[in-house]
Amino acid sequence: MKITWLGHACFCVESEGYRIVLDPYGGDIRGYKRLKCTANEVLCSHEHFDHNCRKAVKLVRGAASPFTVDTVATCHDEQGGALRGPNTVHVLRAEGQTVVHLGDLGHQLMPEQAAPLRRCDVLLIPVGGTYTVDAAGAKQVADALEPRIIVPMHYRRGEIGFENIGTLEEFTALFPAEQVHLLEENGFDPAAWTGVVVPKYRV
Repeated sequence: MKITWLGHACFCVESEGYRIVLDPYGGDIRGYKRLKCTANEVLCSHEHFDHNCRKAVKLVRGAASPFTVDTVATCHDEQGGALRGPNTVHVLRAEGQTVVHLGDLGHQLMPEQAAPLRRCDVLLIPVGGTYTVDAAGAKQVADALEPRIIVPMHYRRGEIGFENIGTLEEFTALFPAEQVHLLEENGFDPAAWTGVVVPKYRV
């Protein structure tokens, strides 16, 4: 399996040559180039412009998907979706590994929501606050789920990302330095890592 960060909350998860793109972004997000990629399938957590730009992904035919995909219904805010609506968590399984993409999760998980996500191999989690859980809230979610790998997303770093959300460093500072791995590439093999993994976005 290979996981590639394409910017903001968008990832490509690939297995056996089959590619799923999650939460493709559109519009003008500071520092990110316009998204354009190819995949066999697109999944979106909710219908906001920075997560649902399906037209940015060229869909191609391929072999049958090796993934099973499950969903968990959550909310975009702490008021049951009253502020920003619903949010769908996607759970991808292939090659004996489980990848969880939390979308724009805006609250702590209820026990029944957390149960199917616990002890996943990879947790893709928003950390920037304002629209999602913030750094401390994300740490609380991650502690409850006990994933092997945590990949932060939906944050600001330097001149990249929404100006009104928190920084990557606010989240990584909550972990021992030896557990945080800053990669020089935007793609990685999850089997090779544990701890907090931060792929490098190519501007």
